[in-house]
Amino acid sequence: MSAYAYERITGQIIALLEKGTVPWHKTWKASTGWPRNLVSHKPYRGINVLLLLSMSYESPCWLTLRQANMLGGTIKKGEKACPVVFWKRLTVGETDSSEAREIPLLRYYHVFNLAQCDGLKNGQATSPNDTEPVASPKPEEIVANMPQRPPIKDGFTRAFYSLREDYVGMLARERFSRNEEYHATLFHELVHATGHESRLNRSTLNEQAGFGSDPYCKEELIAEIGAAFLCGQAEIAERTIDNSAAYVAEWLKRMKDDKKLIVHAAAQAQRAADFVLSRKFEESQVAHD
Repeated sequence: MSAYAYERITGQIIALLEKGTVPWHKTWKASTGWPRNLVSHKPYRGINVLLLLSMSYESPCWLTLRQANMLGGTIKKGEKACPVVFWKRLTVGETDSSEAREIPLLRYYHVFNLAQCDGLKNGQATSPNDTEPVASPKPEEIVANMPQRPPIKDGFTRAFYSLREDYVGMLARERFSRNEEYHATLFHELVHATGHESRLNRSTLNEQAGFGSDPYCKEELIAEIGAAFLCGQAEIAERTIDNSAAYVAEWLKRMKDDKKLIVHAAAQAQRAADFVLSRKFEESQVAHD
């Protein structure tokens, strides 16, 4: 079941890329709220954010068929569901033995947007503005409030993160046409910095074999998606990498070769964004049915 879940979700992302849509390059509206379950009000995270935002609905609220039925509603005829995933802890070995251990197992199910439903009752929200708008943090605030933030040095000819010396190098601000472009680039490098051994100790950063290696490519995808999460929080939509044909073709090849790549990269990107934002989520806070 787990292998099929990876294949199903990766297939969804591949289909978007083949249409020329890079799901982590969508315009986000943090003020309407992160994608969340209508019943539990818990947020969707990681790869689910990319999947749900790619559907381009205005409402951030989603629910399963069972939840819609429970609220006295129905799914409109002809509407298609969006797959989402969650991690289930599976105990392996004798439960009363010291050899017993828990392993994460990926499961998936289907959800519908609020706009795809009719007749919901029991006082549930019926519009995308069902909660008070959430004020988005300014990009400068996100950077200033990052815990254990590495030094940020300006005046370089390119943007980069130095793992050996643990600092972010940036071009001078005047080299960027807009403030949003500067911060989108800075977010990308700060996500790299979260992988340092003193922070999240991410293997894709610390075990790189150089440009073009699998860890390098996965780390770049983590930084891209993590920067997109941070841009979404700050409500800026600048791209840190071009949406070019070569770019899309490379990720298509990678994902077809490794069905776990995008799911794992998105999960690591979510952890990195949470670190930058100084946010902690327990499993009980994550949306699932």
